[in-house]
Amino acid sequence: MISADITIKCQFYDLDPMGIVWHGNYARFFEQARCALLDKMDYNYMQMNESGFAWPIVDMRIKYIRPIRFGQEVKVTAELVEYENRLKINYEVRDIDTDERLTRGFTIQVAIDKNSEEMLFQSPPILYKKVEALLC
Repeated sequence: MISADITIKCQFYDLDPMGIVWHGNYARFFEQARCALLDKMDYNYMQMNESGFAWPIVDMRIKYIRPIRFGQEVKVTAELVEYENRLKINYEVRDIDTDERLTRGFTIQVAIDKNSEEMLFQSPPILYKKVEALLC
């Protein structure tokens, strides 16, 4: 479908006392890749807000396979896999040098009408337009 990649070099402040990336930082890595994907779709958080919708994350899963260490460069890929009723984005973290898969996961976001504060059970037409513009 639609995907975007970012490169991250692990910094000292990303580490936990064991010398590997602290598990909570993966959510930040996913967020950076997700924003790159949403920028590519021309529907990042500012555009979402302007279109009258909020898109909170309602589910996030992370599967840690191998640790990331200080100085290691990784590629984080975000791929849109569902958009009809919700935004489901899959993530994969791979070592730049070896292409070894280190982590995978996903997030699910749902549209909330900002005026009524009600959750929508179908994605708003603006999202369909943004996705279809890239798929054509």
